[in-house]
Amino acid sequence: MELSNLRLEVMKFVGQKIDYFFDEFLKPIETNWQPSDFLPDATNENFFQEVKLIQENARELPYDYIAVLIGDTITEEALPTYESWLVDVVGIDQVDEPNGWAKWVRGWTAEENRHGDLLNKFLYLSGRVNMRAMETSTQYLIADGFDIGTGRDPYRNFVYTSFQELATNISHRRTATLAKKYNNNLLSKMCGVIASDEMRHAKAYKTFISNIFEVDPSEMMLAFEDMMKKKIVMPAHFLRESGVKIGQTFSHFSDAAQRLGVYTTIDYIEIMESLLDEWKISGITNLNDAGERARDYLMALPNRLRRVAERTKVPTLEYEFSWIAS
Repeated sequence: MELSNLRLEVMKFVGQKIDYFFDEFLKPIETNWQPSDFLPDATNENFFQEVKLIQENARELPYDYIAVLIGDTITEEALPTYESWLVDVVGIDQVDEPNGWAKWVRGWTAEENRHGDLLNKFLYLSGRVNMRAMETSTQYLIADGFDIGTGRDPYRNFVYTSFQELATNISHRRTATLAKKYNNNLLSKMCGVIASDEMRHAKAYKTFISNIFEVDPSEMMLAFEDMMKKKIVMPAHFLRESGVKIGQTFSHFSDAAQRLGVYTTIDYIEIMESLLDEWKISGITNLNDAGERARDYLMALPNRLRRVAERTKVPTLEYEFSWIAS
């Protein structure tokens, strides 16, 4: 059987649980939070006073923090790229099976869409941001797309999304903690609810992988190995500003996140370790020879990465982002 046909068969089998996944890992729209729950109401007579308070509190946020918050926002705003990528994955058919895996992609996208909306509006009101520069970067990121090394393979895509949802949970959770440290309770709550969404979504994608391991362990193991050999790139790895080469701004954004401790090399390693534990990689049996070798590679990888991380220095070079108002 061709690989794509085997993937399709497994996706149809696992997809029989799609209603369970939808109810377990996504929240009803009517009861879900919306950006307006956290932001000043323009119809309220106290609107301008509340905006002024947001701007006063935003002045206390450090430069690197604002840079990371903007980078996180742009990453969330590039949601059209992620949805269009997922609907093209083998086994996801929005035309003939709109209530199958396509239903999940739509529901996930609908929840994720609130994240960029909330952060964008906050940054607009904060008075700290050159909005046109930020919006230009967002348009570039959507236009440039990304290259995450998954192809149309659902196994590789679900490894990527499992990893990335955990990474974004860490990033938003840390920005929430730092916002509280800077006495910005509103921003802390905002980043906290986004982080909570990301963790729920991570649990979903990890569950998809667990189900695949039960029926196609060797191919799932090989897909996991392949993604870790390539290294999981961030969805905004093509991030750039006006007049800057593609991907160049991302390195500066990543440096700022490292300096703040929002997302670090150690976090990358610990996410991988958590996935090895979640999917019980060390105890998976019924593997073919290639699957056995892949498992051995994966189990040894965290220690190898830690040795490299020990020699990695936190970047100190500061960069002047066009996004941040002078």
